[in-house]
Amino acid sequence: MPVTTPIAPRLSTVDATGPSVVRPRDVADEGPAYRVLGALSFSHFLNDMIQSLILAIYPLLKGTFSLSFVEIGLITLTYQITASLLQPVIGFHTDRHPMPRSLSFGMASSLCGLLLLAFAPSYAVLLVAAALVGTGSSVFHPESSRIARMASGGRHGLAQSIFQVGGNAGSAAGPLLAALIVIPNGQHAVAWFALAALLASAVLWQVGTWYATRHLAFRARAKAALAASSPLPRAEVVGAVAILLLLIFSKFFYMASITSYFTFYLIERFSLSVRSAQLHLFVFLIAVAAGTLLGGPIGDRIGRKRVIWASILGVAPFSLALPHVGLEATTVLSFFIGFILASAFSAIVVFAQELMPGKVGTVSGLFFGFAFGMGGIGAAVLGRLADTHGVAFVYQLCAYLPLLGLATVWLPDVRRERT
Repeated sequence: MPVTTPIAPRLSTVDATGPSVVRPRDVADEGPAYRVLGALSFSHFLNDMIQSLILAIYPLLKGTFSLSFVEIGLITLTYQITASLLQPVIGFHTDRHPMPRSLSFGMASSLCGLLLLAFAPSYAVLLVAAALVGTGSSVFHPESSRIARMASGGRHGLAQSIFQVGGNAGSAAGPLLAALIVIPNGQHAVAWFALAALLASAVLWQVGTWYATRHLAFRARAKAALAASSPLPRAEVVGAVAILLLLIFSKFFYMASITSYFTFYLIERFSLSVRSAQLHLFVFLIAVAAGTLLGGPIGDRIGRKRVIWASILGVAPFSLALPHVGLEATTVLSFFIGFILASAFSAIVVFAQELMPGKVGTVSGLFFGFAFGMGGIGAAVLGRLADTHGVAFVYQLCAYLPLLGLATVWLPDVRRERT
C-alpha cells in the first residue's frame, strides 16, 4: 500500500491562529474517510498477521523446544494477557491525552518481538517475544478503534467492520504465510516478517498526521453529543456491559479452541500434514474476515442487538455438529462457524460505545483487552484439557459455548444519533 504522501484531511475550514484544526461541522459533513479507514484496515492486517504467525508456527515450536500443550497455551496466554491488561489502561489514558504517534511506536515493540522470536534460544525467550508482540497490540487496538470512529462519518458499524476485517484477513494470512515461508525454512524465517512491522509503522505514522489535525474537533463533537444524550441508568449500563462481556467470553473462548488447537485436531483425527492442516485453518480464518466485514454495516441498518443475537447463538448448530463429522464436513462447518461468529464483534464494540458515549478509547480498550484475555486464558485452559483428555475432547466441550448467546435477550435496545 503506498505511503509516500501524508493522509491529510480537507482543511476547508480551519482556525485562523494556532495549529490547523478542523471544526466539528466539517467532521460531521464529510462522511466516512475511506482512505483513513483503508490505512487502518491495512495496518490491522499487518498487525494481526504478525500475531497469528505466532499461533501458526506452534507445531514447529512444539517440535523444536519439545513443548507440551500447556506450554503452548502459556505462549498464547503471555501474549494475550499482556495485551489485555494494557489495552484498557491505554484506552483510558488516551481518552484524556490523545497520542497521535503512539501507533507507530507501538508497532516497534512488535518488530522487536518478531526478531526475538526468530532467534529465541529457549522457551523463556519465546515468552518474552510473545509479551513484546502483545505490548504492540495493546497500543494498536484502542487507538486505532478510536480513529476508525473519528473517520466513520457517523457510520460507526461500517467503520469498525472495515477496521476489523483487516485484522481478520491478517489472522487468516498468518497461517498461510507460515506454511509457505516459515515451516519449510525454519524458525529464523520469522525475521522476514519484521519488514511487515516496518511497513505498518510507516503507514501508521501517516494516519497519525491525520489524527493530529482532527482529534480536537472530534473531542468537541463527542462532548456535545454526550451533553445532548440521555444515557440509560447506570445500573442498566453495567448490566448490559456484563452481558456483552459474557458474549465476548463465549466467542473468544471458542475462537481460542480453533486458532490454537485446530491444526492439532486435524492432524490427530484425520492424519493430515502440518502444512495441510494450516491450509484448513486458513479456510476458517478467511471466513472470519468475511463475516467481520458484514457484521458492522448490517448492524447499522437493522440494529446491533439483532446481529449479536444471530451471530453468537446462530453458531450453536454448527459447533455441536463439528466433533462428529468427517474431514470435508469439518472444513465446511468451520467456514460457517467462522463466518457467523465473526459478525458479532463489530456490533458488540459499537453497542458498548453507544452505551458509554464519550469513552471510545476506554470502551475499545476494555473490549479488545477482554477479548485478548479470554483468548489467552482459553488457550491455556484448553491446552490443559488437551493434555489430560485429548484434543478431540476440547471440541466436544466448546461446542456448547455459543448457547451463551441466549443472554442477548436481556440487552437493552440502544439507538443513538451518529456522532
